[in-house]
Amino acid sequence: MSAVYADAAAGLRLATLDDLDAIMALETSIFVTDAWSTALMRSELTAAHSFYLVVERDGEVVAYSGLRAVPGATDADIQTIAIAPQARRLGLGRALMVAMIGEAARRGAREVFLEVRADNPNAQRLYDSLGFQSIAVRQHYYQPDDVDAIVMRLTLGEAEA
Repeated sequence: MSAVYADAAAGLRLATLDDLDAIMALETSIFVTDAWSTALMRSELTAAHSFYLVVERDGEVVAYSGLRAVPGATDADIQTIAIAPQARRLGLGRALMVAMIGEAARRGAREVFLEVRADNPNAQRLYDSLGFQSIAVRQHYYQPDDVDAIVMRLTLGEAEA
């Protein structure tokens, strides 16, 4: 494990409802035009089949991610991932994604899906590097920006599952 990755992974912890305000502050500042509502995020954090992590640095939540994976189901969905601008390029996205993929595997998933904005090449490169493959395009998915979503899938091997 590289030192950068180990450092990034060190700040991960399970999200709780106490993190809702901090998560929403990131959500609304990063996803300005298509942010989730507080009610939706609250329901995600408390849902039985959700798994949410935050990264905390110096007492501040600087990143979060979420997974929807029903135990025993063959597929899982990465619902969201966000990293504060000042915390990017530190390996947090990779650490969060590795944790999401690991949790999906622990829950018995064989495939992990996500959607990524077609105008977000940095995220696409990260997902490609983790083994995700583009399988479809959902036209005009992100509104009101009218941006397509690229649907990506990771097939988990025997090592992960």
